[in-house]
Amino acid sequence: MKEITSEKQFVKWARKNPNKKPAAIQDLDICEHSKLIRSRKFSGSAFLGCEMTAKSAGHIVRTGGLVIPDLEAFEFQLHRKNLYSVDELFDGFAESDPRSYTVTLDYRIYDQYLNDNGANPQSILVSLARRLHDHSITDALAEEIADRKVVAVMGGHGMERSDPYYAKVAILSRQLTKQGFLMVSGGGPGAMEATHLGAYFANRSEKNLHQAIDMLKPRPAGAVPGKEYADPDWLDRAWSVRERYPLHEIEAIKKSKSIGIPTWLYGHEPPAPFATHIAKYFANSVREDGLLAIASHGVIFAPGSAGTTQEIFQDAAQNHYGNQGNYSPMILLGEKHWTYTRPVWQLLSAVAKGKEYGELVALTDSGAEVVRRIQMYDPKVYKKRKN
Repeated sequence: MKEITSEKQFVKWARKNPNKKPAAIQDLDICEHSKLIRSRKFSGSAFLGCEMTAKSAGHIVRTGGLVIPDLEAFEFQLHRKNLYSVDELFDGFAESDPRSYTVTLDYRIYDQYLNDNGANPQSILVSLARRLHDHSITDALAEEIADRKVVAVMGGHGMERSDPYYAKVAILSRQLTKQGFLMVSGGGPGAMEATHLGAYFANRSEKNLHQAIDMLKPRPAGAVPGKEYADPDWLDRAWSVRERYPLHEIEAIKKSKSIGIPTWLYGHEPPAPFATHIAKYFANSVREDGLLAIASHGVIFAPGSAGTTQEIFQDAAQNHYGNQGNYSPMILLGEKHWTYTRPVWQLLSAVAKGKEYGELVALTDSGAEVVRRIQMYDPKVYKKRKN
């Protein structure tokens, strides 16, 4: 089905009558085209999140079309044509005023999410609105990753900015981004933030990256270990880095592109402020499985806790059954962590032994080795054989 995301496209398409094919018109203001709309028929077409006159909406429905408008009752759009940006989600945030975060779009949506009973809304309208929103995010995400070599980093949200693995993740993410890979993560703090910080600095020197990490490291007195995202100046420090090292030009943004994929289920953790694109979901199950599925060129597992452990075996299941069409790398970064602290490696290597993806599973402490393995991977070689 043709997707129409600009007013110019819409007018050109609508004027094709009666030979036009059905289309999905997304997130457009078409109020001024009421006369054109009422002179045409729209059988099989869908108008998603569009602004239009009541007469236009009525005419579209009467001629066989579908109209799903945004609803004023919700802080979020039911249908978006693009992913979120940091500037959009954090609009209203002011440095040195932690309370200003509560006026941002990200927090307002989270606050409404909690008021609507969190992950278990009682209203069918709320659950339907969230699903429509998430569907549009999935659609927009698919467009952003098309024909890209996607690599995901999974890891603990409690990893502090002073942790050596934070720098290690940022450095390897910068290197992979420079080499044309698109880095994605769960879009939260810790190892996830490090992923986007590294990509953000792909157009700058590694020295600049280390300078940025030094700006991010200091924590206030009495800070709680493992919960750096709860520091009152957590966003302040990130904003200072963004201001000192801004992404001005479109070309610089393209070279530093990364996508964070967080969820309002964990809305108490703000999204990673260094991602250039944010695909934020309500449904964590859709977000988590989808994040692993789009990682066509591998997943890097930095030290983490229960969530990362779950993701390792979720990814192993996708590889085991080859349900994405290809077997892809699984690299555990942190030998001591994944062998002793959380002894996952022994079971994973046993599960993968003798399988098509077995040689793609690795355990290392070396960021350079991670980069080498991702670079060497050829999806054509590891394409699933037809039964």
